[in-house]
Amino acid sequence: MIATQEIEEIKPIVRKTKLWIPKQVLFTPAALQEPRGQQIYERVKDLGLPIEELKQNRLVGLRGADERETYRKAKSTLAVVTAPASAFKLQPIPPSADYQFHLAEGCPAHCQYCYLAGSLQGPPVIRAFANLPAILENLKNYQKPNQVTTFEASCYTDPLGIEHVTGSLSETIRFFGEQENMNLRWVSKFDQVDGLLQLPHNGHTHPRLSLNTELVASRMEAGTASMEARLVAIRKLALPKAQGGGGYKVGIVLAPIMPLPDWEEQYTHLLNRLEQTLDFPCEITFELITHRFTPGSKALLQEWYPNTSIDFDETNRSLKFNKFGGKKYVYNTVTMNMLRSFFQSEIKRRFPDAPILYWT
Repeated sequence: MIATQEIEEIKPIVRKTKLWIPKQVLFTPAALQEPRGQQIYERVKDLGLPIEELKQNRLVGLRGADERETYRKAKSTLAVVTAPASAFKLQPIPPSADYQFHLAEGCPAHCQYCYLAGSLQGPPVIRAFANLPAILENLKNYQKPNQVTTFEASCYTDPLGIEHVTGSLSETIRFFGEQENMNLRWVSKFDQVDGLLQLPHNGHTHPRLSLNTELVASRMEAGTASMEARLVAIRKLALPKAQGGGGYKVGIVLAPIMPLPDWEEQYTHLLNRLEQTLDFPCEITFELITHRFTPGSKALLQEWYPNTSIDFDETNRSLKFNKFGGKKYVYNTVTMNMLRSFFQSEIKRRFPDAPILYWT
């Protein structure tokens, strides 16, 4: 566990966010046959990144001697590939959205609680999909008649974290801006939103920023934007276009909520800063997600981050099962009720008109 003294040493940090720069960019033959793949190729070349054109559509040679070496190698690799046929069979993703779809798989961040750990097959290389136009057109097949259908694009990646390399998020926002009764949802821990502010989203895109305490952000979310930078980003997205902003309806994802020492003080400070940041009329929603883990993710994360300060003690948790029989460990009922009561009260006091979409 993290000591109170360590928490006292955490000060608000405003730092220039470093763009994720892969050490190598791999292109499969299938990706290079796609016009979108060629566009990404030109972006990568303009960035001066090392490019390797593969002779086959399989990714090989990304494993190291152990999981940590595999992790380091994969996390510094961008592979531009084509999405498989399974990516066109969309799955429901309640309570976040009606369906999930993917612009990419894998994330450039280094979060010690990563929910993708063990969820994707093979090394955690970042895969960007070159057949994006086909992916977007396929969404129309899932549109519900006479009602708004929502699509979540950030289940398997942080689309903003790789946007400077791929440009895929901008293209997706433009696509949704042209559709009727189809809304896009995405969430990020990055802050490079300037290129999204003037896009013709027509109110059909709902961007959210993932926020947490200064301690969690600085100690457990390496490679991401600082909390202050994320607050600046959410303000830019929410400001009206007439004032230089994006004019988006925005959202806050508080995740993963952890009852660390002095957690009430830390989260109170965060919510105060958010209230100060969004000091103008805007539409905002909240999603509240507590920390949880599976036996598989715990084992992998402890290999990737052997010095993590995250509490993975299963004796402090309640065991739950999903509909497929998979295990996950969550906080016990007393802790969950305590956290839920605090956040519902504090959010309602500061943002009385903002809905809490879900608590989990």
